[in-house]
Amino acid sequence: MKFTCLCKGGGFHFPACHMLNVSGFRILLDCPLDLSSLAIFAPVPVAHEGHESSDTDSVIRKKQKMEKTFDANDLVHAEPWYKTVKSLHLWDASFIDVVLISSPMGMLGLPYLTRTKDFSAKIYVTEATARIGQLLMEDLVSMHMEFRQFYGPEDSCFPQWLRWEELEVLQSEMKKIALGKDCEELGAWMPLYSADDVKDCMRKVQTLKYAEEACYNGNLIIKAFSSGLEIGTCNWTINEKMENDNTYFDTVASLNFSDDVNNLEEMAASLLKDDESMEEMEKLAFICTCALDSVRGGGSVLIPIDRLGIILGLLEHMSVLLESSSVKVPIYVISSVAEELLAFTNIIPEWLCKQRQQKLFSGEPLFEHAKLIKERNIHVFPAVHSPELLTNWQEPCIIFSPHWSLRLGPVVHLLRHWCSDPNSLLVLESGVDADIALLPFKPMAMNVLQCSFLSGMRLQKVQPLLKTLQPKLVLFPKDLRCKIQISEANMLVLYSENETLRIPSSKNSTEIEIATDLASKFHWKTFKQETITRLEGELFMDYGKHRLLSGSHPADSKQQRPLVHWGSPDLNGLLTELSKMGINGAIKQVRDDAESESAAGIVEIHEPKKALIDVGGTGTVIISADENLASHIVTAIDIVLDGI
Repeated sequence: MKFTCLCKGGGFHFPACHMLNVSGFRILLDCPLDLSSLAIFAPVPVAHEGHESSDTDSVIRKKQKMEKTFDANDLVHAEPWYKTVKSLHLWDASFIDVVLISSPMGMLGLPYLTRTKDFSAKIYVTEATARIGQLLMEDLVSMHMEFRQFYGPEDSCFPQWLRWEELEVLQSEMKKIALGKDCEELGAWMPLYSADDVKDCMRKVQTLKYAEEACYNGNLIIKAFSSGLEIGTCNWTINEKMENDNTYFDTVASLNFSDDVNNLEEMAASLLKDDESMEEMEKLAFICTCALDSVRGGGSVLIPIDRLGIILGLLEHMSVLLESSSVKVPIYVISSVAEELLAFTNIIPEWLCKQRQQKLFSGEPLFEHAKLIKERNIHVFPAVHSPELLTNWQEPCIIFSPHWSLRLGPVVHLLRHWCSDPNSLLVLESGVDADIALLPFKPMAMNVLQCSFLSGMRLQKVQPLLKTLQPKLVLFPKDLRCKIQISEANMLVLYSENETLRIPSSKNSTEIEIATDLASKFHWKTFKQETITRLEGELFMDYGKHRLLSGSHPADSKQQRPLVHWGSPDLNGLLTELSKMGINGAIKQVRDDAESESAAGIVEIHEPKKALIDVGGTGTVIISADENLASHIVTAIDIVLDGI
């Protein structure tokens, strides 16, 4: 097996991307977008701001600002492009056999792949991730449309801001985002896909239910289990299955649990401490308390967090807190896909905790937002300019709205409306560079609260997990190795970005079935205490079994020259064989070679034409101006050397 880390990612919104080669099949793990790179772009300007009409003026203006304070004028005023995984575009998409998507965020770059010519990979996604991912992509296209309407169609397929004369005058922070640390990410920028691209992408996706097995090419058994991070997010197990046998050989697994779902949940629960869960709940309660303080002071609250689980938790906590207080303010959820997304969360109990699942059996909705929407305590609208929203608008209020980058979506208009209000509150997730994100809205009088949420497994959980799973081999990021102690009982392989590693197989050997007519042609030879033979046929693989069958036009083995040689030719024996062909020569020089079991040296051919044969310990070099003579010398060496 081969493993390549294409990108180590950047947290929840930009998951890692890897390429596996398992039994000859190339498997891509996730296809995300780096939406944090949107920070270099300015939001759509308001009507009186306008934008640069002259490319030359833009460059001059930026050169003048080089030594000045970084401000909103230094942002790129153009229709945004989107940064894909920097190394993925270097791979031939037609060679990818399988794509596994682990989360909705890991799906956002998928339309770039599916619209590629000759892409034919099988894409496996859980039902929950597929639906949520589709809604997020549709919402991204919808929000981006505002840029298209403002800037109009591009004059060329290569935007002005991507030209080197523009990039080289960017502020250092901007240049690092645009080009990467070593200027290797320029080729990762792409214009956003279309709504039709998203539809075409979803038609090529095969959805899987919770813990449902899928068999690829009769050889790989693929299964998804909940990772517990978000609704629909999963860990994949990939196994090789032997024909007519229930034995599974683990090739690679994100979490290699038993097939028993109950055991899986028990193991996950054992790794999740109550205090960690309580810590997350306390964060939600703190955000709600800060929000309540703001609305009591006459300010509004803007929450552009897009983690579905966090949003649902905040909606419930916020509603309970407001109901228990004397403050009555509306809660708005503004997004083109909000209504459908909230409705979907109440029909996927298998991805929720047991407490939520029990509500289903008692006839209650899985989440409280369904009841709160019905009672009009929560109002859902598709856009900030919706007539229904304008009719029902009331301040102060609490608003959940995309996008967390603060560059597109309803949040841009709302933030411009409240940025000068010292009583209002903006809630951001940690990881967002607030200094750059808030540049277009400065001076900012609005309060800003940044909160961090779990984005995966904490380092202190790695050792207990390994103790529970007892894996034979562990792949671990090289840059994190110094931060954790891993038991020597686990075979550890460290990896870095864009480095392909060969992973040792858990099987000691591979069996192959050989057709009878081929087996009758065995011609055994001994090489370094190993007995080997040469066969020619067609190799097939089915349900983990390898079969070698006769080809349609089997070649005559007597006419085949050896493909592999070993040892060094004996100089006197070589002269004897050459003389039989009418080629005469003499040993010009003999030398001792520690790597050669026989004498090494130079043979000079003087008849029928001149040539030189340099015999060494690691190879033999033929120097001749006559191609026919060189061919006869090769034949003589074939005879003298052992080969197959």
